[in-house]
Amino acid sequence: MRKPPSPAGSAGLHLVAEVPLLHPEEQMVDAMLDGWRNQQLARNLAPTTVDGQIQRVRRFYEQVDQYPWLWTLQLVDEWFADKRAVEHRATSTIRGYQSSLRGFCNFISSPDYGRAQECEQRFGTHPVQVITEANSATHTEESETNPRKRAFTRTELQMLFDYGDDEVARKRAQGRKGWISAFRDVTMFKVDYGFGLRRNELRMLDVADFSSNPEAPEFGDFGVCQVRYGKARKGAPPKRRSVLCVWPWVSEILEQWFTEIRPLFGIDRSPAVWPSERQARVCAWQTHHRFATYRQELGLPPELDLHSLRRSYITHLIEDGFDARFVQDQVGHDYASTTSIYTCVSSDYRIRTLRRALDTTLADALRDPDDRGEARR
Repeated sequence: MRKPPSPAGSAGLHLVAEVPLLHPEEQMVDAMLDGWRNQQLARNLAPTTVDGQIQRVRRFYEQVDQYPWLWTLQLVDEWFADKRAVEHRATSTIRGYQSSLRGFCNFISSPDYGRAQECEQRFGTHPVQVITEANSATHTEESETNPRKRAFTRTELQMLFDYGDDEVARKRAQGRKGWISAFRDVTMFKVDYGFGLRRNELRMLDVADFSSNPEAPEFGDFGVCQVRYGKARKGAPPKRRSVLCVWPWVSEILEQWFTEIRPLFGIDRSPAVWPSERQARVCAWQTHHRFATYRQELGLPPELDLHSLRRSYITHLIEDGFDARFVQDQVGHDYASTTSIYTCVSSDYRIRTLRRALDTTLADALRDPDDRGEARR
């Protein structure tokens, strides 16, 4: 009979029976991590997600200095207690570690992959699940974002964009070549806000992702932005969506970028909207570094990060009277509750909304009874 194939990541794919190992403990750990990586890739998880999971488990393994088949609940509890009480790690960080450890322990203790049996034979013990309902953080809130995170006020946003424009003018006046990159950076920030994009959605835009909107010809060739690298569900490809341009100034700055500035990079064959001096596409760390520099120079609080531009987009659309369902579709949220988490309307907006409601109620109360009856009919 033909032997059934081993599942991805099984012990038989990494350790050869009856072959002595030079450092069996370390080699077993490496084989476990390699096997878990293969299992996650077989589940169609993104390589970046898998790398993050592996790094968290490896970091825990190196810090506790115990092999996985020697891990105990007490050891895990002490480590997480130190992370919370001494290092003051965020709840989401703790949950990330616990989720990774739970998945890894499920893998190495499963009889289907042969890890537990191999450890029993070689070391006289076997791995167990060390993240249980008793010692894992429960997810009770829809959002665990740092409460200090918020949207830009319109004044802060204007300060940010003005500073970026001033940097371009200053470097250009000095004859420095860096003015082209500075122009790219501030244009990226404006487009990020103008379409309410996530970081990777912005970075991965291609020239072909912009098109006209037949219902809004005033936006020219930039009435629609096709987002191809949206936030993916677990094990699924990136989610696609189209975002409509809502402000004329966004199409104007894109027109200038494509016709006057982008050609100066000399990368005619590159599809990327945001090229870099040394590669076809700007890196994420470059964008974050430049944004942090702008923020520090302006003295803005650190809770205003690059993602705050997306929060600002949602907030300002709501304040400007756009329908909540339209805003939800624009930013690609599956649920209205997610959009509401991003909404940070100002006190002035809430006061104006209340005032309008009170004025409407008062006007209706003072209206002639016959007029109210006619209106109801």
